[in-house]
Amino acid sequence: MTSTPSHAAWLNLLRRLHFYIGLFVGPFIFVAALTGTLYVATPQLENMLYHDTLHGASTGERQPLAEQVAVAEQVTGGHLRLHAVRPGLEQGETTRVMFADPSLIASENRAIFIDPVTLAVKGDMTVYGTSGILPFRQVIDYAHRSLLLGDPGRLYSELAASWMWVAALGGIVLWFFTSPRRRINNRFQNTRRVHVTLGWILLAGMLLFSATGLTWSQWAGGNVDKMRAAFGWMTPQVNTQLRGEAPAADPHAEHHGHHADMAMPASDDDVVRFDEVLMAAQMAGINATKLEIRPPRDANSAWTVTEIDRAWPTQVDAVAVDPATMSVTDRTRFEDFPLMAKLTRWGVDFHMGILFGLPNQLLLIAFGLALCVMIVMGYRMWWMRRPAQASASPVHTLVQTWLALPVAGRVLVSAVALLLALALPVLGASLVLFLVVDVIRWRKASRRVQALS
Repeated sequence: MTSTPSHAAWLNLLRRLHFYIGLFVGPFIFVAALTGTLYVATPQLENMLYHDTLHGASTGERQPLAEQVAVAEQVTGGHLRLHAVRPGLEQGETTRVMFADPSLIASENRAIFIDPVTLAVKGDMTVYGTSGILPFRQVIDYAHRSLLLGDPGRLYSELAASWMWVAALGGIVLWFFTSPRRRINNRFQNTRRVHVTLGWILLAGMLLFSATGLTWSQWAGGNVDKMRAAFGWMTPQVNTQLRGEAPAADPHAEHHGHHADMAMPASDDDVVRFDEVLMAAQMAGINATKLEIRPPRDANSAWTVTEIDRAWPTQVDAVAVDPATMSVTDRTRFEDFPLMAKLTRWGVDFHMGILFGLPNQLLLIAFGLALCVMIVMGYRMWWMRRPAQASASPVHTLVQTWLALPVAGRVLVSAVALLLALALPVLGASLVLFLVVDVIRWRKASRRVQALS
């Protein structure tokens, strides 16, 4: 094997890796960007589609929450466990009474929408997560998260999030250390310029979305939780135990709205207490207009009232209320969260397009569309420069570019790859597939070259 200067060997390795990411992972990043753009672009459309469900009488006195919950339980026949209530505290807004339905998947609840003034039933549908999205956007969310394939499909989004930051940083390094060494036709040069310019503009966003996307992932997400726990970056959780130890911080508090508990069914006394619990929480400083009230899990647990306004300024304080005395037994304040917990909260909300409202949406729509264009430009560059047939040249295979590195370089690359594979298992598994494809391709090309010689 002809020796390659160290500088060139490193660039050849990075160039080949960047090419493989673009070729094999690019379509998954494209789909994630496109579906994510649709998700952040459609809340206003969702509000229009479900306007009658989300809005009730704009004038009149609100009826007690207990009566609203009682109407909702009549709709369900009293057979479902009461999960939570989101009172309509703003004029013209309906109350959501949510039930845990065993026929639904995790984080989904059946919601009965009640007009708080007239007690009319305005809707009955499935809602999802803390954001409370309705069926229209649920389909888009599931497409973005798992291609509508359930848990197995979530591998696609984790694959995209695992590699996007590598592709982004690698592309910038390639641009910085390389320049065209021969005349390039104007079409290719213009395509490359668009690809590189968008890469620079979108760099921070790609790193942010890669990091926040991994917090939702199946495999890497667990490792992220362990790291956060080790450094004390977990999101504090309100202690609902009236006796006993406080619960551990919830590693997934940033991005789910479903508690995996087996709360006992709400009794008539519990239904009556909704108004008292809400008043106790408001007197304790819970003043957001978007709230979620949850009955206790068991006889030794407290009620919880949680602010769920993720816009800026973020309101996610929570209190636990003793049903016997209506006193606040514990509370969490967002202002007391560790810095990393705050940054995670803001990062996830920005990812979802809700942190800064409409400006957040418009920025993410522009980002998503630009990312799609950048990926298309990358494929166009490959198509314009594709070789007539495969070659066994070292610069054209990942394995050969690794072999061209100095011994220390090969050890370093192998160690980094192993650490990344342990932290990001989907990245590691896909890297193995890259190498398998690469070896097969190299062997075929080598046999073809030998046959011609």
